[in-house]
Amino acid sequence: MCLVATPPGEPGACQPQWDSRGHFFAAAGQAMRRILVENARRKKRLKRDGDLARQELVDIPVELPDLREARLALDAALDRLKSIDPQAVELIHLRSFAGLSLAEAAKPLRISSRSVDHVRAFARAWLHREIVGPESERQKNKKFVA
Repeated sequence: MCLVATPPGEPGACQPQWDSRGHFFAAAGQAMRRILVENARRKKRLKRDGDLARQELVDIPVELPDLREARLALDAALDRLKSIDPQAVELIHLRSFAGLSLAEAAKPLRISSRSVDHVRAFARAWLHREIVGPESERQKNKKFVA
């Protein structure tokens, strides 16, 4: 994927053709997703000590979420969501990976800001259910019933 022009004659030279600002940011969002996912995969490989975690000697142990696993889970969930609602995936790319606001993301998607809110709400709920799972929702709801 080529985001910026390179001089002709150089290896990998390309001249991108952008239809609009939104088209550029959509491509940039997809490129950022690919970079983050590939970085997570690279760091997870056994050759790179993917199953080992660095431990430092400190008085208070701190548990941090494994971002590599989260990025890979998000990537897989986005691939599944694409078959259901491609527009929702495009919105996630524009918002999360390209950093556009909801109003800015509405323009390349050619939908109103109200529709963007609805698509975003659906995508967030769907991705949460796919990544966290329905079991955690049932457990959370049982706590409030009792």
